[in-house]
Amino acid sequence: MTTTITPIEPDNATGITAELLTQVKEAFGLVPNMTKVMANSPALLRSYLALAGAVGSGTLSAGVRERLAIATAQLNGCEYCLSAHTFIGGNLAKVSEAELAAARNAESNDSHITALLTLSNAIAADGGDVPEAVIAQARAAGVTDKEIGEVVANLALNILTNYFNILANVENDWPVVSL
Repeated sequence: MTTTITPIEPDNATGITAELLTQVKEAFGLVPNMTKVMANSPALLRSYLALAGAVGSGTLSAGVRERLAIATAQLNGCEYCLSAHTFIGGNLAKVSEAELAAARNAESNDSHITALLTLSNAIAADGGDVPEAVIAQARAAGVTDKEIGEVVANLALNILTNYFNILANVENDWPVVSL
């Protein structure tokens, strides 16, 4: 299957699109295919960068955010994001292979992280109508109101990228992790 939206190569970009792709390269050290395809809509790419920057400045660690992204990618069937976040989680956030694999099932050896992953998947699965028992379980594991808010923000970012990559059939430029 081919990409349904043509990627814009940074060398061919002009105006705001060129500026945004430069921002991507400065922020990530490279320009992934997802952002090249997003560049067709500067509003989309700007939104992605803003939300990614905002959640990156929160209290949830990079390792937790990568596990949240993996759980959501697995839930939504996004091989691109599953591959990207498994690579980033292992190589940049230094999360163990076992923990990255467990995150696909919203699990962790850390009960606090399991509670965050479970909550995120429950929010996604039920459109935010989460059973009180799931929230009580999260609270019992020490999840704070601040973390609940950040889980929602991370979920919004992850759903945005999952849905976009699936819709556009973005070519996976990460070491492939199969669904």
